[in-house]
Order: sequence, then structure tokens, then C-alpha cells
Amino acid sequence: MMISIDRIYINGAFVRPHGTAVHAQINPATKAVIGNTVLGDAEDVARAVAAARAAFPAFSRTSVAERQALLHRLHDAVQAREDALVKATLQEYGGPLKDTIARTRFAARAFLLASETLETFAFVRRIGKATILMEPLGVVGIITPWNANYTLLCNKLASAIAAGCTAVVKPSELSTLQTDALLECIHAAGLPAGVVNVVNGTGDEVGTAITRHPDIALISFTGSTRVGRLILQGAAETLKRVTLELGGKSANIILDDADLDKAIPLAVRIAFANSGQACVAGTRLLVPADMLPEIRRRLAQAVAAVQVGDPWDEATTIGPIVSQTQYERVQRYIHLGIDEGATLLIGGPGHPEGLEHGYFVRPTVFEHVTPDMTIAQEEIFGPVLCLMSYETEEQAIEIANGTMYGLAAYVSGTDLARARRVAARLVAGRVLINRAESNEPKAPFGGFKQSGIGREYGPFGLEGHLEPKALMDDEDEL
Repeated sequence: MMISIDRIYINGAFVRPHGTAVHAQINPATKAVIGNTVLGDAEDVARAVAAARAAFPAFSRTSVAERQALLHRLHDAVQAREDALVKATLQEYGGPLKDTIARTRFAARAFLLASETLETFAFVRRIGKATILMEPLGVVGIITPWNANYTLLCNKLASAIAAGCTAVVKPSELSTLQTDALLECIHAAGLPAGVVNVVNGTGDEVGTAITRHPDIALISFTGSTRVGRLILQGAAETLKRVTLELGGKSANIILDDADLDKAIPLAVRIAFANSGQACVAGTRLLVPADMLPEIRRRLAQAVAAVQVGDPWDEATTIGPIVSQTQYERVQRYIHLGIDEGATLLIGGPGHPEGLEHGYFVRPTVFEHVTPDMTIAQEEIFGPVLCLMSYETEEQAIEIANGTMYGLAAYVSGTDLARARRVAARLVAGRVLINRAESNEPKAPFGGFKQSGIGREYGPFGLEGHLEPKALMDDEDEL
């Protein structure tokens, strides 16, 4: 059945967009058109910002307890509609079932984590004789990508609401089925009108309008480094604050004392998470040169066992790439790797056998990759792994740090003290040792270098939505 979406969310109500452009939603596993969405435009952004601005004075003065209650209601509403969110994601994005369920549950949990952060956060502080008030910035413009649309949207909303900010959101136009399902959750939570406003649309139209609007105080964006630069340029006109979580080319260093029975499956999981469409994917695997023959053998076996296919199948590890455009991008990089002189250990161009009906990519590992190759420097955003060798620990660190990115990194080794020393020298916002996922969801997340500006999650994410005000008078004590 064709799905038709002709509504956005402004001032606590579903409304028809002023925009008239229509975007087709395509199931990436079948290439079939499954829906059409009427997109918003700059006029819709102006209406949404006006609603958020009008709601801000009252909402910014709410108590911590009041905002915690809203966060709990949002958690309950998202949790209650888990099935609808998962279904929309599988139809529209094709993320594997198990991963999609986990991301949906994390989306709901984001509101509880923000509530927990509020329990100990100091909005009033003392520095000597000054009183410091941490005050909400204002209207936040939230722009989210297609690879984890409502998971990222919920996290960003949670921080904004916890801080006492109102929001105008532009999700990816590739994710409108997911967004519409999430809007049902937001509406059911019963937030005050104007606190959350959502406008579907393209980056060129809606994203630009949000970025340049003078009444938006902060842009919170997750996406590519290329688009992040454009947002930073647009935000400069009104000196907006920005939080940018951008691209990555994360290194995964296997040390010479690593347990390969654990390190190799972990490396595959890190590289191919979310079908390879993850900014934190460990797509450069750095291994000791004298262990290369054994590692390449194990790696080829592990990748050959990865199941690509139907995202509804619980055994599937890698689903389709999100769109024809992204599929062609990944294919272009695979061909480029071959042209540059890298060797295919496994995988390569084209579809996996029997999966020509969707945007499926063969899980690919290149060997004989040198640090200067394009595939070792640029983010591919697909299931493509570069296997590289090093002679010394010092060289491994140099190679790992040798890109313009600095989002995430990984280290595997049995000597934990040594692994921590190596991790401490990696230029990355988050380094995981002997694991694929964070075990502390309130730890700060963001990047060094061209992987971004600012941090998200927990108290660091909350502070990004606040501005300190210093109060001083002529008395010794206030």
C-alpha cells in the first residue's frame, strides 16, 4: 500500500505544509516506491521558528522537575510505539532488524538519560564572589541524517528540552516515514505547544532556512563534514552556536598481544555496523606486519560468513544501502581502490549474488592499502574495510592519526594498561578498547579536527544548550 504523508508539526498540531514539492520514499531492499511526502519550505520554517520563539519564554522558566516529567512522557510515548518505528525504519532505510530494535530502544532511553543528567546538573554555580547562572540559549535548530534518523533526533531533543530550549527540527527527507511515526510519539507526550516543531524538507530549502534564521540560537547537526562546513558558514552570519557531529575515518588498531578469536569478529562488527553506514565505523584496520598472514586469513573467513540480505531476517547483519545515490557512491570508491592499487581480499564491485533487486553491496575488504590512498583517507559510508599493516606501535599511532578526521577509534589488546596508553594518544573524541559500543551512554560524543565541533550526550551535551551568565555586586557575599 502506498503511504502518503502531507503533514508537518508546528505549534503542537499536525498541519499541511506550505511547500508543494513531493519526495518519493523508496524501499532500498526492493527499489520500490512505497510512499510520497509533501515537503516543507522556507515559509514553513518561518512558522515553526515563530512558534518555538513564542513558546521559549515560558518553557525556559520551567523547573527541572517539570522538564523531567516531560522527558519521561516522551520516553513512554516512544517506547509504546516501538513496533511502528521499527517497521518504518525497515521499510524506508533497510537497517537490519536487531540493530533497528536496539536503536529504537536507545531513542526512547535518550529521554531518561537526559532526565538522569538533570538530577545532578548545577544550573547555579559559584566562582569566587560571582554567581554563575546556566541559562538556556533559545530556539535550537536540529538537523538529522538518514542513517539513524529518530535515534539522533530523540537524543538532540532530549538535551534541548532538558536545558529549557525549544526546537525546530529538519529530519532527512529520506526518513519521512520514520519521522511521521515519531511525530505521533511527540504529539502523544503532550508537550506545551511550540516546544517541538518538525518540518520535513531538503537541506537546500529547509536546512538553509533554519541555518540562516536570525531567531535560532543554536544549530545541532549530525551529518557529513561537507554539509557541516556549509552550516558553519551560514551560522556565522548571526553568530549562532553550533554543535556539529560530522564524518569519520576511524582506525581500529589490533596490538600484537590481542586475542584474535575476539579481535577479528569485533573488527568486522565495528567496520560493518549499520550496514557500514555509520560515522563511527572502524573502516581502517591496522595490524602488526608479522601477524598479517594470520589476520587476513581469519578476516576473510569472518567476512565471508556475514549475512547480507533481507533486513527483516534476524540473521541479517548487513542490509541495503539507503539509496541509489549512496549505492553508486560506494561502488565508485570500490573501483577507485582497485584503480589506486589496493587488492581485494574479499568482496568487490556489484551486488551480492541473488540480491540485484535492492541497493545491496558486497562486504568488501581491501589489503595492500597505503595511508595515502583515497580509500584510506575519505569516508565511504558503506561496508568497505581497509586492511593496513604497521611495524611498530609508534607507526600504528601515526597512521591512525593521519587523516583529517577524529571522531572515533578502537584498540584491541590483552594488556589493558598498554591499550589505554595507545588509546590516550589517538586523536579521536571517543576511543573504545576491546569493545564495539560505548558502555557509558552519558559520556561525551563528538570529534576532533574535521569530525566536528562540540559534544553531545550527558552533561557535556546539556551544557552545549546553555550560556553562562555571571552575576556580581558590590557586596563580599551575594
